[in-house]
Amino acid sequence: MAIKRTSYAEWIGGLKDGEGKMKVGKAAFEGKFSFASRFEDGEGTNPEELIAAAYAGCFSMFLSAILEKDGYRPESIQTEATVHLELKEEGPRITKIEVKTRGKVPGIDAEKFARYVQTAKDNCPVAIALGGVPEKVVEYELV
Repeated sequence: MAIKRTSYAEWIGGLKDGEGKMKVGKAAFEGKFSFASRFEDGEGTNPEELIAAAYAGCFSMFLSAILEKDGYRPESIQTEATVHLELKEEGPRITKIEVKTRGKVPGIDAEKFARYVQTAKDNCPVAIALGGVPEKVVEYELV
């Protein structure tokens, strides 16, 4: 059985003078977005921030799961994801995702932790879904 998750977006008006709103899931988050919040430094959110949040959440949870499966119960996994949006001739493109993760995992050394981080990078469901992004960079720190 497939698990389904649904979000909603509405855009009203033209590209530069229009405005939109997004609702994630069962209204766990609602936010406005606009041309300025996406392509400039305006108020509101944008699809790329939501992708970054999804990636960070998935990565942290997946890393925790694979560590725990092998007997390393994390005290915490903190992940920050940054999505790079570039304006190309053919239109805006996500060209890079940078991930920085910090793990507090008793009983594991840095070398072993690095292997788990790589496994999470290659296998978390959101990372797989974003397979078309040309570059994914992951930095990690074991604390």
